[in-house]
Amino acid sequence: MYQELPRELLVSIGHILEPEGTYTDTSLNVQDTLNQFFPDEESLRHINDVKAQLQQQREALEAEVELLASTLKTEQDPERMGRIQELIFGLLEQMNRIREKATESEAIVRTITKDIQKLDHAKKNLSLSMTVLKRLQMLVNGLEQLDIYMKERSYPQIAQSLGAIKELSTFFKPYTAIDRIAIVWRRIQQSQGAVRALVEEDFDSFVMKDPSKPISTSVIAESCLVVDILGDDVRNHLIERYCNMELKDYRRIFRPTDEAGQLDNLPRRFSWFRRVISLHDEEHGIVFPESWNVGKALCSRFIEITAEDVSTLLTKLGPKLTVTLLLECLQQSIEFETFVNRKYGISLADVVDTSTKINPVKGISSVFEKHMGVFVEAQDKALADMMAAYRGVKSRSSQEGQHPEDDSHTVLASSGDLFYFYAQTLDQCAKFTTGTPLYDLFVVFKKWLKIYAEDVLMPALRRHDIPSQVRKSADSRLNPTEQRDICRILNTADYCHRTATQLEEKVRDKIHRGLEGKISLQAELDLFFSVISIAIATLLRDLEQTTEPCFAHMSRATWASINAVTGQLPYIVELSRIVDSTVEVIKSSIEQKKYLRNFYDKASSMLITKFTNALVRSRPLRDTGAEQALLDFQVLKACLLRMPSTGEPDSVPSTYVKAITKQTTQIETILKAVSAPVDPQEPFIMNYIILIGDSSFSNFQKILDLKGIPGAAQNNLLDHFLTTTSTRSDLPSTSFLSALDMDPGTGQIMSRPSMDSGTSTPRSTATGTDTPKSERREVLPDWRRLVGFAVRRDRENKAQDQ
Repeated sequence: MYQELPRELLVSIGHILEPEGTYTDTSLNVQDTLNQFFPDEESLRHINDVKAQLQQQREALEAEVELLASTLKTEQDPERMGRIQELIFGLLEQMNRIREKATESEAIVRTITKDIQKLDHAKKNLSLSMTVLKRLQMLVNGLEQLDIYMKERSYPQIAQSLGAIKELSTFFKPYTAIDRIAIVWRRIQQSQGAVRALVEEDFDSFVMKDPSKPISTSVIAESCLVVDILGDDVRNHLIERYCNMELKDYRRIFRPTDEAGQLDNLPRRFSWFRRVISLHDEEHGIVFPESWNVGKALCSRFIEITAEDVSTLLTKLGPKLTVTLLLECLQQSIEFETFVNRKYGISLADVVDTSTKINPVKGISSVFEKHMGVFVEAQDKALADMMAAYRGVKSRSSQEGQHPEDDSHTVLASSGDLFYFYAQTLDQCAKFTTGTPLYDLFVVFKKWLKIYAEDVLMPALRRHDIPSQVRKSADSRLNPTEQRDICRILNTADYCHRTATQLEEKVRDKIHRGLEGKISLQAELDLFFSVISIAIATLLRDLEQTTEPCFAHMSRATWASINAVTGQLPYIVELSRIVDSTVEVIKSSIEQKKYLRNFYDKASSMLITKFTNALVRSRPLRDTGAEQALLDFQVLKACLLRMPSTGEPDSVPSTYVKAITKQTTQIETILKAVSAPVDPQEPFIMNYIILIGDSSFSNFQKILDLKGIPGAAQNNLLDHFLTTTSTRSDLPSTSFLSALDMDPGTGQIMSRPSMDSGTSTPRSTATGTDTPKSERREVLPDWRRLVGFAVRRDRENKAQDQ
């Protein structure tokens, strides 16, 4: 059925049957309906049931349509519809007649009420005229009474009459074009001017205390009521007039061109005004209404005049302005402003806001801000004088007057003096200003922190930085006093680093919020950290040079001639003694544990590396020699493990013990592999595999070289090793032994620390594409042995076949 009818017809029928808009076009929802019936493939099995159900619904709908169609035919009556249309037409005609009658009635009513409307307008105009005349009479009477009260100087009645006149005058303002009213309006203005002149005359007599015209305080208090009615302009003018009269003598006595008006007499200005404000509170302040804030206005005017004079005097002095005079005047100005704040219980900005000027000054102390450069320059000069003794080629030591053995002096006295000066100067400047001058002072702080690090601490380290070629004897090495001096420099750099960080935070807290983002001492902090690094590197280099004779003796040792392990050799005893004595001095001199731990880590790594290099250079070791070297290495290990010890149980950090154990285990493993007997070969090779754990041909050769195996025996062992490891796929091709340098340099591990960058310069190595010498030494023999092993195996196989 839906397919036979047009879609637009179906939609229209749906809207008629469902006027609420709930009708939906079923032809558009066929897909949704099918999805509901058949949500998945399994539901297709019930297609026959769904078909039958739909057929039943279709038959029921067709039956319902037939029933509705028959009912419509039965109830449809053409004559009834015609009668309804006739009734509707008659109703419309009746409505048109009613509209015409209503229009006629409205016209009749307007004609009848036309005269009445004229009477209403006349009455309204008459009432307005009577009101205007009555108020005009009242206004004229008020002006006449005002003239009488003015002659009698009766301010309460003047205030009352003037208030009524001003209220009535607002009514007549639209009628000022009428001549009579214009005359009255001009008379009002004249009366107000006369009242104002009368009040000002009485105020002048009251303030000036004219004996010929004594004025009581009650009269002035009553006149203030009149001033309030006259308006804000009159009140502000009167307050300003009063302030100028009170400060007239001040401007005459303290002129900037006279001696009394100079900066050194600034306290006299404040003392004079305190007397004036006290007199005002006792005699004049009680007559003014509290809402006028005359006392605050008087203070504001005094501050404006004084600020202008002080600015003129500061500019006039120019380079002759001294820091002492600047700070004294600034301190006195701040004290006066504090007195004003306490007196009125509000901030100085609120007091100054009572001024009638458009742009009043912020205060007397604010005038000094642009001249604070004198203060900053003075601090710069004071710091230069303070540091002059510690800078330059002929500078005296920063430790002069200190006793190195006295543990109470752990930092240089100059650093304490520097930061004490910083703290005092910062507090002093922040008390006066937190704006641009404080930032300028911070820039001076940055400058001298950098100078202190580069020109005081680093040169102090250079005095102990004697190159290794200059140190020919034990006497030229650092003595305990020099070591303590280096530690004291390290402590000083750490103290400066920590205190400079606190200084940065303190300045950031005090400075104006708009400038806090520019506060940073990162570059200076890096300099102090560089000094710390250089100090540690200097101590390490001294320890390296001091122990160099021991390792040189070890390198010349003939391990192969040792037939039995007899105990510790002299070189290792001396090495242990040197390390213990050096560490003892450093341990008692460096404050921060983190720097001690840094020294311990680097020192242990350096000593283990130098022991390893000396051991490699002194090969062959043989079996007994390796055992002796292992015993000596245990002594060195024990020495390294007790470096951080304080004598108390468990005082050595577990992390340090793990790090030392990890480094020493590799050397111990190498020595154990070297000390194993070569004969028989199989256990020796298996022992290598267990200890070293790799299948590296070159690594195994390193063990043979350390052991001192001759060339022919080496080839046999290498062939056997290759045969054994070729079937062991679980073995890695490299191990820690791969990093062992069989041709270590004879130079020092540590280089001289750079005094510019603050870091140790690494030992120079070969660059470019050339193969290092040690690699050329190892790779070529390994390749030849591999080739030789392959040739020999091929010959053996051919011999077996024959």
